[in-house]
Amino acid sequence: MLQSIFRNMQPVVKNLLILNLLFFLAKFVFQQKGIDLGSILGLHYVSSNEFQPYQLATHFFMHADFRHILFNMFGVVVFGNMLERIWGPKRFLLFYFATALGAAFLHQLVQGIEFYQITGTFFPDHDYINSLFTIKGDRVYFDGINENLYPVYSNLPHYVVGASGALYGILIGAAMYFPNTEVLLYFAFRVKIKWLALGLGILEIVSVVQDNPGDSVAHYAHIGGALFGFIIIKIWQRNKTQFY
Repeated sequence: MLQSIFRNMQPVVKNLLILNLLFFLAKFVFQQKGIDLGSILGLHYVSSNEFQPYQLATHFFMHADFRHILFNMFGVVVFGNMLERIWGPKRFLLFYFATALGAAFLHQLVQGIEFYQITGTFFPDHDYINSLFTIKGDRVYFDGINENLYPVYSNLPHYVVGASGALYGILIGAAMYFPNTEVLLYFAFRVKIKWLALGLGILEIVSVVQDNPGDSVAHYAHIGGALFGFIIIKIWQRNKTQFY
């Protein structure tokens, strides 16, 4: 069965799957040597000391754990194959990268706005923020005067990994072209793609509104991927000389 699925994959989807699996394997190999490849290739905020421009192109090939990569790659294979068949490899690859970068852009923009509201600048200095706090074990101690800066301290060291932004863009694309096609959810429930996309979109918006401090999911990146995917497809559809 797996051989049949792999053999019937479109070329870009197949290569994306292989690349993501190789990066995932490399992460654990380097981890054994004391090297945190997730932090090196994950996307840090632009003013962080850990930020590097290449992370814009590497972060969506990295994943946090097996469940993370399984969910993302399953979606890319199922929905990506649908779109690559009608668009061809070049346009699908362009769409994949555009939605992944769009997701990163919105995530960084929202982070920047949050930092600006607290510090008055979109680019807080990492060393300055660190100088305001004392870390003892797992606890952070700070002067009450600087308490409002704690969200900046807690967010700057974080980084984003995963192809979820591109996946949400692909899901929106599949919902726009194949709204009534049914997929098997959790190998048990049949659901139309349009309802799956709508349900996940609502879930992301609710998660953003709730703003749970313990939530480590980059919800704005998911929304950004879906939003950029929708906009790109609408622009392409205006070109009446082509099918898409």
